[in-house]
Amino acid sequence: MTTTLRPTEPLQREADGSRSRRYQVCVNSRPVGAVHLGTDPVFGDSVAKILDLRIDEPDRRRGRGTVAALAAEEVVRGWGCRRIEVSVPADVPAALRLATALGYVLRNRRMDKALGTTAPELPAGSRGRPMTEAEFVVWDAAGRLDYAESWIARGVPAAEAHAKAKRDHERMLSRGVASEGVTLSVLEHEGTRVGTLWMGSRDGRAFVYKVEADAEHRGRGHGRTLMLLAEAQSIAAGHPEISLNVFAGNTPAERLYESLGYETVTHHMYKDLL
Repeated sequence: MTTTLRPTEPLQREADGSRSRRYQVCVNSRPVGAVHLGTDPVFGDSVAKILDLRIDEPDRRRGRGTVAALAAEEVVRGWGCRRIEVSVPADVPAALRLATALGYVLRNRRMDKALGTTAPELPAGSRGRPMTEAEFVVWDAAGRLDYAESWIARGVPAAEAHAKAKRDHERMLSRGVASEGVTLSVLEHEGTRVGTLWMGSRDGRAFVYKVEADAEHRGRGHGRTLMLLAEAQSIAAGHPEISLNVFAGNTPAERLYESLGYETVTHHMYKDLL
């Protein structure tokens, strides 16, 4: 049997500059599913994304998804893409197994937590306060570098990673501590600064963009306190749910979030196209 992808629309150009196209998955010309491919609006036309891949129920568990995914890789190679990415819902373990078997590597996870209506209390001696503009200048420079290095360590070319860090920080933090839609805080413990927190929102949820205990104060529970501060700020802002991103391999952070009740919602994975 021959499995092929049959285009169902012309190549689309999206408003964000990316391109996309939908395909039928066919076995001996019989439609058995669908694939939606695109390029990444952030990294450009060199990075492809599997936006959707579905096999109809009667044809599942026969290797159709595997062949369709491999065919998708050939399509985007023809587009000139050097890397392909996919976001796999945590509640579809078969899709995660397939992506792993095909050589996709976990880059980061989105984790969510439902919050109650009562803000958690911070440990005695700890308090959050607004970040000052002078603190922001130093924090922002270090944050851009750290953010870029996190992407570089997970397969993104250095130039692309630094460009993304610059673009994201300038877009979201264009007015420093007064930037719209974000809250920048400093955690103090017994009068000493011990960490920082960057909060915002996405899709109606509070979102933790960056949480970091200062290097000289790590290993003393301040990371947990910063997360409690994030949850308190979320509840105060009227957000009953909170989300965050954690990069693969950041084991201390993964353990902290899991211990606080955060659950993985999406696995973001990538594969270099040879």
